Amino acid sequence: MQIADNPGRNEPGTGEINYGFILSELDRLGYDGWVGCEYKPKAGTSEGLGWMKPYRT
Repeated sequence: MQIADNPGRNEPGTGEINYGFILSELDRLGYDGWVGCEYKPKAGTSEGLGWMKPYRT
């Protein structure tokens, strides 16, 4: 699965998609595959990686 937010294809959390819900549902459903990111960081690479801190295991 690949993700980017909408609109603008920026990092998750910058647009309309509720990734907290989506990623929780993937866990609940037992998804054990990769979640890849293909987005354009809004404020630069380092800042653009901050969205994932709550989801790291």
